[in-house]
Amino acid sequence: MMRYLKLTNFELSRFFKIYLVLIGVTFVMQLLGVVFTSNKYLSAIKELLESGMTQEEALKQWGPFSFYNVTSSFWFFAPVALCAASLLIYVLFIWYRDWFGKNTFAYRLLMLPTARINVYFAKATAIFLMVLGLISLQIAFLPIESHLLQSIVPAPYLEEQGINQMISSFDSLRILYPTTFIEYLTHYGVGLMAVLVVFTGVLFERCFRWKGILLGVLFAGISLIVFFLPVIIQEFVLVQFFYPTELFFLMVLTGLIVMTGSILMSNYLLNKKIRV
Repeated sequence: MMRYLKLTNFELSRFFKIYLVLIGVTFVMQLLGVVFTSNKYLSAIKELLESGMTQEEALKQWGPFSFYNVTSSFWFFAPVALCAASLLIYVLFIWYRDWFGKNTFAYRLLMLPTARINVYFAKATAIFLMVLGLISLQIAFLPIESHLLQSIVPAPYLEEQGINQMISSFDSLRILYPTTFIEYLTHYGVGLMAVLVVFTGVLFERCFRWKGILLGVLFAGISLIVFFLPVIIQEFVLVQFFYPTELFFLMVLTGLIVMTGSILMSNYLLNKKIRV
């Protein structure tokens, strides 16, 4: 366990500088988004008032300013997309940097006096913790951005929102911040399953090179079919046979099967087939 924790800490530290940059870019861009979108709104309101409209008429035309105006802007969405894309790329890079670095670090990593599967678990845990970290920080940023918004937009023009309303105003945030424990397990369970399948695909490629790419794609395809097997049966074999709750638990079961299969296959590849 201690070696696994040390490996996880090591993997986190390797990405830490880039991680800090992503956090900084997200925070700064979203603050700028609050400033720019609110000032743009106030400029439009000012023009209407100068043209002779009353405050009520201006509000009727433009509506009150809410945090939705911020979350729907480029300034808010772009850094979220940047963080998501960076972590998606790092799912692959976390393995390939060990082979294509200045020195073949993969050899030393796999020769450590610990089960090789711990390397696999440490990398998966690092990715998962980084995702949770960015999501937690985004929640922490929202009250700060809300206070800045309140300091810029006068109260008569502002529609105040709580954290839950802010999250629900941005479609991507609703995916990242599930409202129920079941949704949380579903969203992040599927995400973790996808990471494990991709890791196994990378190991296929590292073991068998060009043939491994085909094997990795085949493994991913089989995993996808297994995971959605209850839905396939529900739609094409036993049409509308399962209740929604039954279908959900069947997909939980197939998801666990896919994750277990990925771990077992990766363990086999790491111990029997990997080339460094």
